[in-house]
Amino acid sequence: MAVEIKRELSLEQRDELLTLLRTRFEKNMNRHEGLEWDKVQAKLEANPEKLWSLHEMESTGGEPDVVGYDETKDEYIFFDCSAESPKGRRSVCYDREALESRKKHKPENSAVDMANAMGIEMLTEEQYRALQELGQFDLKTSSWVQTPDAIRKLGGAIFCDRRYNTVFMYHNGADSYYGARGFRGSLRV
Repeated sequence: MAVEIKRELSLEQRDELLTLLRTRFEKNMNRHEGLEWDKVQAKLEANPEKLWSLHEMESTGGEPDVVGYDETKDEYIFFDCSAESPKGRRSVCYDREALESRKKHKPENSAVDMANAMGIEMLTEEQYRALQELGQFDLKTSSWVQTPDAIRKLGGAIFCDRRYNTVFMYHNGADSYYGARGFRGSLRV
């Protein structure tokens, strides 16, 4: 029998998170020029489950921040903006299939499973490159990104990082995992 996760924050947790997100928002205006915090906060307060997901992003070291606004869907877009791949999401293989295929030294979890449990999406390669336009991320770590089905069917998965002032996309077996590789997520509110 599966245990259902309570996707709700206490009033204290909610207030602490909103204060933290507002401070980060105001400190990093280059990530979201022209957007107003009060409108973001109103959206967050109307979507407590999304606020819970942001709390999960924060508690695993992601430092989520607003990176855009989709006018057609009236949604704010949050990405993990921590300098390095979130600490609480490293040493994971790509997905459940990769995790189950390992015979020895299995990691505790997979990137896809963690993202699903948190209610977020893993960044795509395109989103990862867009994030890198806002700053320099993953100078010492790397991050799994959504992998095209054709690559995944052959046993591979892709990840990205930034070295030599250039964003690189690489491949690895989906069952591999490293202490310096995690994943970054996105959330629309």
